[in-house]
Amino acid sequence: MQRCASIFGEVTWNNISASQKERDKLALYVQGVKVFWAAQNVNVVGKSDVVSSKGSSVVSAVLHGAAILLKLCEDWDWFVNLNANDYPLVTQDDPHLFPHRIQYHNHQLLFNNKTDPSPPIISYLISGSKNDSGRIIRLLLAVYHPRNQYLLHLDQSASQKERDKLALYVQGVKVFWAAQNVNVVGKSDVVSSKGSSVVSAVLHGAAILLKLCEDWDWFVNLNANDYPLVTQDDLLHILSYMPKDLNFVNHTSYIGWKESRILKPVVVDPGLFLTEQSEIFYGTQRRPLPDAYRSPTSILSRKFVEYCILGTENLPRTLLMYLSNSLSSDSVYFPTVLCNSPQLNRTVVNHNLQYSAYETKHEPRLLHSDDFNDLINSGSAFASPFLPDDPILDRIDQELLNRGQGKPVAGGWCLGGETRGDACSVWGDADVLKPGSGAKRLEQRMVELLSNETFISHQCIFE
Repeated sequence: MQRCASIFGEVTWNNISASQKERDKLALYVQGVKVFWAAQNVNVVGKSDVVSSKGSSVVSAVLHGAAILLKLCEDWDWFVNLNANDYPLVTQDDPHLFPHRIQYHNHQLLFNNKTDPSPPIISYLISGSKNDSGRIIRLLLAVYHPRNQYLLHLDQSASQKERDKLALYVQGVKVFWAAQNVNVVGKSDVVSSKGSSVVSAVLHGAAILLKLCEDWDWFVNLNANDYPLVTQDDLLHILSYMPKDLNFVNHTSYIGWKESRILKPVVVDPGLFLTEQSEIFYGTQRRPLPDAYRSPTSILSRKFVEYCILGTENLPRTLLMYLSNSLSSDSVYFPTVLCNSPQLNRTVVNHNLQYSAYETKHEPRLLHSDDFNDLINSGSAFASPFLPDDPILDRIDQELLNRGQGKPVAGGWCLGGETRGDACSVWGDADVLKPGSGAKRLEQRMVELLSNETFISHQCIFE
C-alpha cells in the first residue's frame, strides 16, 4: 500500500504569497536530505498558485496537486491533503525494521524463501518501585528487540516525577520511536510485594499488552531485580521452534510447613483498596489449602493469558478471589490456574527458564560475581535477584550480551553505525536473527526439559 500526500501552505505549497527565495530554499532542503534523494518521492511545485484561504482557489490548488501526484506515481492508493498547520499523531512502520510489512511491487521481495520459521513476538512487562527507573532502563536495553512489545510499570511508591522521567527517556530513544513498541503505564498501581496486589498489577499489565498488540506469542513478567543471560536473538531463535502454546513455569504440588504458613493465614492487602502503600493486615482465622503450585516468574503463552483475562471459565477469577487474602500469591496464581485447567495442564514445562540460588527454601539469595559460572552452566534465559549496578551485571553485559553502556543489545537488526561502539544506529530487517553462544546453551536446556521422560513426568503431577 502506498500513500501520496499533498502538503501545502504559505511555505510548502509555493503559494504566491511566499517569496521565490523561500521557495528555492525549500527545494534545496529537499534535495539535501539523503533519504528523500534515494527514494525520489518528495517534490516541490515550481510554478506557484494564487490561493485565497476562504475561496475556491483552495480547491483548485488541491486538485492541481492531486493531478501532479497522479502523473508522478501510477500506483498510489490514497491521497492525503495536509496543511502546514497539521501534524501526525502516529508514525509509519520503519521500512528498515519492518520491510515485510510493506506491500512491495517487486515480486522477488513478496516471497520469503528462508527455511527458518519466523521469529515469535514476546511481550514484556517490566515492573519496579521507587528509585527503580534506572534499573528498568538498563533491563529494557538488555532485553530490547524491535519485534517485541514492552510495558514499563513503576508502582505508586515511585514519584510522578520519576515516572515522567522514565516516559521522557523512552520518547527520546530513536529505535523505540521507530518501532513504536515501548510504553509506560501512566496511572500506576499500588503494589504490596507480599500481597495479591502483585497479581492484580501483572494481570493489568497483561491486559494492556493484549490491547496494544494483537499478535504477540508469549508474555514475560520481569522485575527490576531480574536480568537476561542470553540475547533476544538467542531467545527468539529458540522459541521460534517451540509450539506457541507452551507455558514455562516452576510448579510443585508439595506443600511444606513454610508454604502452609504462607497460604493458611487470612490477610488483607491494602494495595487493593488504598491509594498509598501500607502494611498488610493479618486475620486470626485459618483456612484449607488449595493445590498450590509455586513460580515467581513465568513465560506464559498468549492463549493462557487470554484464558486468565478474557476466558469464560470461572477458575481464574475464583482463584484470584481466594488469593486476594493470601501472602505471596504471585508465586501461586499462574501455575495453579494452569495445572487445574484440563485444556492447559499439558502445555506446562516445569521450568521458568530463570536461574535462582537458594540458601533456604523460602527466598532466593542475591547473585554476585562468584555465581557467574553457575549462571552460564544453568542454560537459563534469565536470572534473579541482583543488586543495582552489581559488577556481575557489567560482566554479563560484556561477556554474554556484548552490550555497550546505555545501548541496546546488538542483534541481526543492527547494521552498524557511524561511531564506534554504536552498532545499532543503522537498522536492518527486524526479522533477521543472529543467534550466538547463548542460543546453544538455551537449546541444550530445552532439549533436557522437553525430552519425553522429563517433560511428561514433571507435568502437573499431584504428589
